[in-house]
Amino acid sequence: MTLQTDAERLAGIIADYREGEIDRPDAAHVLRWIAQFPAAVRAPLLAETTHVLARTYVDRPAMRRFLSSVAASKRFAGDDPATFWRGVAFLRIQQAGNSQRDMLALFDEILQDAFGFTTADCGAQPHTHVYLDDGVFSGNRVATDVMRWIETAAPANARIAVVVIATHLYGRYNADGRIRKAASAAGKDVKLDWWHQREIEDRKTYTNSSDVLRPKSVPTEAQAYAATLRYPPVLRTGDQLGALKLFSSPAARDLIEQEFLKDGIDVLDRCRLLRERPAMRPLGAVTLATLGFGTMFVTYRNIANGTPLVLWAGDPWYPLFERKTNAKITGRR
Repeated sequence: MTLQTDAERLAGIIADYREGEIDRPDAAHVLRWIAQFPAAVRAPLLAETTHVLARTYVDRPAMRRFLSSVAASKRFAGDDPATFWRGVAFLRIQQAGNSQRDMLALFDEILQDAFGFTTADCGAQPHTHVYLDDGVFSGNRVATDVMRWIETAAPANARIAVVVIATHLYGRYNADGRIRKAASAAGKDVKLDWWHQREIEDRKTYTNSSDVLRPKSVPTEAQAYAATLRYPPVLRTGDQLGALKLFSSPAARDLIEQEFLKDGIDVLDRCRLLRERPAMRPLGAVTLATLGFGTMFVTYRNIANGTPLVLWAGDPWYPLFERKTNAKITGRR
């Protein structure tokens, strides 16, 4: 395929990204983004980025289908889902961002269409508390929100269901442990369930079979940066593509990891405000001193800072996905 063909295809995949808030992405937008990479790798890099995002980007219809399946699920809601959802209290406790609010608004549409009521009509005498969001990344957000609720407003006995379309496995492990520990400390009996469509492997133990960007080597251009880390980077070995098979081939996976790492370091160096944030890493924000979080999971409503910087960083870099908080983390050297 040509650059133009792949640019048109990728623009179609991400067409509803922040729809109504920013200009609709088109092929010219994609070509402007890919032109920032070395000429020799632009065609294969765009092809692989398109291949991966076709599998990781969640548009609004896909999110709605997932939430509709949850609403109708016998495993979740039993044989009488209308009665079940009437007894659910939807938690509105997210302290940062708007993802929970947006997901609740979408779930309102689904409940109204299916049963004739919305989340505001539910939970007078709750049997279940639902924490709704688009995804779990590091797990810190859901852990912080739910722990605060447990310590303050949660009843002595509660069932909590965390409902997201995708969860990163270390993030779920991290949040699950912290929430259960908080419940024990508060002397409350909390039953915690996780509901999701996709599991994204990002645990250190499973680096070789991960579904996130985990380079096999540190290229020459990245070695100075790697030397600043407290511990040597944990590198992937072998040619596995991960359980989700997000990558088209071992060679294509190597390419996207290497190029996103090299140019991510350049972005970090050129963007002063990014550079001043210790958690910012070339392959995505993470508090640990690593090469980065490395996820390629993106939804129609925003992109997480745990994705590679080259996907979303702003001026002087041109982002493929304009992140809502870009205005706060841009700046020239």
